[in-house]
Amino acid sequence: MFNILNTRFRWMLSDYLFVRAAVAFLMLPGIFAFFVPILIGYADPWGNQIFVPAILILGVGTIIVMWCIRDFYYSGIGTLAPWSPPTNLVVVGLYRFVRNPMYLGILLIVLGWAIFFRSPLLVIYNVSLLLLFHLRVVKKEEPWLHKRFGLSWEDYQKHVPRWFPRRTAWKPS
Repeated sequence: MFNILNTRFRWMLSDYLFVRAAVAFLMLPGIFAFFVPILIGYADPWGNQIFVPAILILGVGTIIVMWCIRDFYYSGIGTLAPWSPPTNLVVVGLYRFVRNPMYLGILLIVLGWAIFFRSPLLVIYNVSLLLLFHLRVVKKEEPWLHKRFGLSWEDYQKHVPRWFPRRTAWKPS
């Protein structure tokens, strides 16, 4: 009987975590990578005709972000949101090549929108996001990760670059 209850509890917890991950996606990357750029793109008086091949860049960026959300959910046992952070240090998937693939995916999506709308305002927005992401990572996330994961974080930080991906996947020792 306890085994059945334990299994049911794990399913409920898994469903709850999935809902939190979905909400985090809609609230964070969804707003910065889709909602705001679309508003800017349509409102940009300097934008030109739509450039449809940019959808490929949007697609690649979206795949990167979704892959990272999946890794946070399964490997980190948490979400990308500050209100539900991962309980494990995420060092799988794209995180073996670069420490911040989620942010790079968002920047790639916004670049795709900038090309799609041919919008100089979206280029400025993308550069602004890059600067804000960098400040957030350096001032808030990395100190928190060091405090939370200690030596595991130090080893990961030493071997995996912050913004420019490694050529080969890092394997934790």
